Amino acid sequence: MPPVESSRWRDWTEAARREYEAFVAVPANGPRQGVDMAVVMRHLSTHSPADAVIANGAGNFTVWVHRFFTYKAPRTELAPTSGAMGYGLPAAVAAALRHPDQLTICVAGDGDFLMYPQELATAAQYGARVLVLIVNNGMYGTIRMHQERRFPGRVSGTELATPDFVALARSFGAYAERVETTEAFGPAFERALAVMGSAVLELRVDPNQITPERRIQA
Repeated sequence: MPPVESSRWRDWTEAARREYEAFVAVPANGPRQGVDMAVVMRHLSTHSPADAVIANGAGNFTVWVHRFFTYKAPRTELAPTSGAMGYGLPAAVAAALRHPDQLTICVAGDGDFLMYPQELATAAQYGARVLVLIVNNGMYGTIRMHQERRFPGRVSGTELATPDFVALARSFGAYAERVETTEAFGPAFERALAVMGSAVLELRVDPNQITPERRIQA
C-alpha cells in the first residue's frame, strides 16, 4: 500500500525535525569557563563507533548526555531508572567485560563517581577497557540546583572537597589526565582511546553552569 500523501503530516514532521535539530545543537551561550559539556557530548556522538555503549549514573551532568549524545544502535544506553548515583562505572565495567569488542564510556559527575571509584580496581583485575569521563564541578549539582531555586544563597552540604582524580585513577593502574578547556578534549579523547587498559579523563567544568541553559548566577 503506497503512503498517503498529506501536507499536514509532512509539515508536522518537518517542523518536529527542525525543533529536534535546534534542541541538540550546541548552545551559543555556553559556560564561561572550563569544558563545555555540550561540545564534549557532540564530539563523542560524532567520533565514537555506532555501537559504543554509554553508561551514566545520576546527577545534573546527565542532562548533557541525554540531550547532546545521539544513540545509533539498540541496547547501547545504560542508565538508572531510579536516580541512583554511582550506577555508571559498575555498569560500564560489566558492559566492557560482556562486550570487549565495543567501546564503553562511563560519564559520571564528581559526586556520582565517588560512590564507586573502587570499581576501577575491578576493571584492572579483569582487563575491562573502560573510558571514564568525570564531570567535575565540585558539588552535588542536582541538590544544589534545588537549593538555589527554593532557598537562594543558602548552600548546605552540597559542596565537595574532591580528591585528585588523576592521581586516584593512576593508583588503580588506569591512564588518566585532566582536561581544563573545551579545545583540549578532542586530543585527550584520542590519547585515552589509544591505551590498552582503562582510562579516566577528568573534565573541569564551570560550577555556575548548572544545566545547558540555566546558571546559578547570571
